[in-house]
Amino acid sequence: MFFDFSSAFNTIQPRLLRAKLENMQMDAPLVSWIEDYLTSRPQFVRLRSCVCDPLMSNTGAPQGTVLSPFLFTTYTADFQYHSETCHLQKYSDDTVIVGCVENGQEDEYRDLVESFVRWSRENLLQLNVTKTKEMVVDFSKSKSPPSPVCISGKDVEIVSSSGS
Repeated sequence: MFFDFSSAFNTIQPRLLRAKLENMQMDAPLVSWIEDYLTSRPQFVRLRSCVCDPLMSNTGAPQGTVLSPFLFTTYTADFQYHSETCHLQKYSDDTVIVGCVENGQEDEYRDLVESFVRWSRENLLQLNVTKTKEMVVDFSKSKSPPSPVCISGKDVEIVSSSGS
């Protein structure tokens, strides 16, 4: 399952990140600096000589900075999973759940997907179900397609390759 977050870096919640950093026992002044960096940031739009009034931003990380991927990775570091048949793999703002299903026993895989979806909601991260894809590689002789995973009332599309 290849998960896609909607506007991943823009959804970091500074107060939640602060609590996560404190749980990691990060140095208190650094935690305070990161929270200050992410809160009360003025943003505005300029078109030639026309500038709109600034708006103060209190969520997310500034786009295009080196810190944004690091902060998002840290924000999501508290959800981990690895067993003999299932594991979670993260790459900055991309997350993949890999599961080996044998003899139709997909409970662990589906439970992990459900746990990750619940954790995402609890951490105010919105999954883009339209861009989330499930890739099934079937080595069995069975030609019946698996039932799709449902997230937020929408079936996740099953694809034949990660580029589909």
